[in-house]
Amino acid sequence: MKPLQTSTIILLLALPLIAGAGTTLTRDNGAPVGDNQNSQTAGPNGPVLLQDVQLIQKLQRFDRERQPERVVHARGTGAHGVFVAEQDLSALTRAAVFRPGTQTPVFVRFSSVIHGNHSPETLRDPRGFGTKFYTSEGNWDLVGNNLPVFFIRDAIKFPDMVHSLKPAPDSNIQDPNRFFDFFSHQPESTHMLTRVYSDFGTPASYREMDGNSVHAYKFVNAQGQVHYVKFHWKSLQGQKTLSAKEASAIQATEFNHMTRDLIGAIQQGNFPRWDLYIQTLTPAQLAALDFDGLDATKTWPGVPEVKVGTMTLNKNPDNVFLETEQAALAPSNLVPGIEASEDRLLQGRLFSYADTQLHRIGANGLQLPVNRPRNVAANYNQDGAQNSGSRKGDVNYQPSEHADLADDAQYKSSQLPLSGATQQARIVKTQNFKQAGDFYRSLTAQQQASLVGNLAGDLGQVKDVGVKYTMLSYFQKADAGYGRALAAALKADGARVTQLAAKLPD
Repeated sequence: MKPLQTSTIILLLALPLIAGAGTTLTRDNGAPVGDNQNSQTAGPNGPVLLQDVQLIQKLQRFDRERQPERVVHARGTGAHGVFVAEQDLSALTRAAVFRPGTQTPVFVRFSSVIHGNHSPETLRDPRGFGTKFYTSEGNWDLVGNNLPVFFIRDAIKFPDMVHSLKPAPDSNIQDPNRFFDFFSHQPESTHMLTRVYSDFGTPASYREMDGNSVHAYKFVNAQGQVHYVKFHWKSLQGQKTLSAKEASAIQATEFNHMTRDLIGAIQQGNFPRWDLYIQTLTPAQLAALDFDGLDATKTWPGVPEVKVGTMTLNKNPDNVFLETEQAALAPSNLVPGIEASEDRLLQGRLFSYADTQLHRIGANGLQLPVNRPRNVAANYNQDGAQNSGSRKGDVNYQPSEHADLADDAQYKSSQLPLSGATQQARIVKTQNFKQAGDFYRSLTAQQQASLVGNLAGDLGQVKDVGVKYTMLSYFQKADAGYGRALAAALKADGARVTQLAAKLPD
């Protein structure tokens, strides 16, 4: 055998290694991954741990996949307005934004989640509903969606989910074979899939859709008492959706209809309004639920909603890039009296959203006009891209005998009792299908028919028979009539679907 030349050896060393079937999943440093399905948590109910390097690396790499367009929520439009509080919530939270009569300026960015910056606004997709409150105690970002739940419950799966929903890397075409392959391994997605494939997945306009926090947060009052809270924006214009036929008809002549509608309404003085409602539970009430109340794939049925104020959008941006596109919303932007819960998906978003904004618009993005708090930001963070600060003097650290800034113990975070050991395991009370069935049964017969038709259109393209029947069994488990209707639409074997569904726990 002829020996290899030196140049050939160098070339071989430079070639990337291609992983084959059965290869162990690794981190970027080559270290093998033991669990890529569950984040490390402090016990069964504790928060996610920063030491989970697989979670952190996946989110960091995911946040940097595109530049400068947002990886998700790229297609968006925004407007300025005001939120007026009307309910005394001092027993629940010390947050100044909820003092009755308080008027807080806001900026809202509506968006599509999966599709790109210039995609048609008729496409089926969850809609982002992100609100930046410029409160007297700093900016609070309530970053949610029009639908009240999400596809997954653990942030470690977020990059995988989005990869499956985005166009395929080899063809640049979105493919139901790919995303149903992923969702067939995530039975908790049944609830969100049922909602997004209903006509609520194609809202008629941004004005005519609700908004939801999706996650539970914590309200903390002046005495340090904690309540868990979910937020719900109710459109005073009512909710209006498009059927698949109506969406197709609009797309044939217009792909900016939602943006055009919002801009036009505000220009004409027809200012859209939303009432903000909250649901609250004590920690004991949360623990007593027959499902995990911090699971982002769940709503809180039967928990009363209380109206706490009204938001009016009354001004369009003067410059879409400077305002709408440079808006840096992140759920980590919290204010005293409002804290993050232990929701595993939210815990990942606390890092991921702020990190992606640092990557996308720079280290000093919060100094931009649309992101700048209305009160004074004072700290020793320094330098970096776009820095327009004017700090003077030789002390840029704390504590110091000469520092002019000091922390204040009254703003310490609430305390969470912990028990057990660190772990990587799914939540205990999964209940993957019940709420999907409840939602299906809440729809009218016509809405149910639209849901089945919309879902069959994509699920019918799935070539892998195992994936198709797994998905059908999920919908069958949610509601037998739902599963039968979908199986009939796809000419599937109903007996096989029923048999598979019977094996599923809930």
